[in-house]
Amino acid sequence: MTGFMNKYLPVWVLLLGCCGYAAGVQADDYAEARHKLVQEIESHVRATSEYLTKQALDPRVMQAIATVPRQEFVATELRSYAYYNQPLPIGHGQTISQPYIVAVMTDLLQLSPDSKVLEIGTGSGYQAAILAELTKQVYSIEIIKPLAEEAAARLTRLGYHNIKTKYADGYYGWQEHAPFDAIVVTAAASHVPPPLIKQLKVGGRMVIPVGSGFLTQELLLVNKGPGDKITTHQILPVRFVALTGGH
Repeated sequence: MTGFMNKYLPVWVLLLGCCGYAAGVQADDYAEARHKLVQEIESHVRATSEYLTKQALDPRVMQAIATVPRQEFVATELRSYAYYNQPLPIGHGQTISQPYIVAVMTDLLQLSPDSKVLEIGTGSGYQAAILAELTKQVYSIEIIKPLAEEAAARLTRLGYHNIKTKYADGYYGWQEHAPFDAIVVTAAASHVPPPLIKQLKVGGRMVIPVGSGFLTQELLLVNKGPGDKITTHQILPVRFVALTGGH
């Protein structure tokens, strides 16, 4: 994922060292860095309130951002940039998402402690860890095998035992554990995948970026109502890496 596009904020690019906290952040400084990141996200939420129709995100979401050690989800040589509010490369042409976008997408799901969540696109595991701070069970699918294996090992090492991961094509969801209270897709699709709609519980919510990698993408909120009625709402213009697979 690359970032959020609007008139308030620039498209985030990987100009490491151009902004954010000083390079060479040490372990003892990470708590302060997370606190500053939370403040920056809160400022961006206020600046984009016309899109979000709110001035602040769920405090539980912001507490998760303040808790999860993002430096553990990036390469060692990039840890000093872990609390920049921008994406960072994680290899294989993929990125760890911009924290602002992670917070917004998580907030849109309106999770409860009993929610069962499906994530499509594990990546480094950061979004899954944020979700795991908020609810009892997270299922996450990654199509790139090395990333899937690394994320599974990382999440286990960090003690996230309420996350179950799988190496597979996320377009088709995870029928074995359906239905889900919420689904989050962390790569851009050309359309909302029908298998994911089917696996979403009535009353459930899905957040997914939709659009071409060469055109403006829109972050969509998908609601599944009684009688399997589907409604969608455009939230933000965004830019994500493309959803891949055999579909």
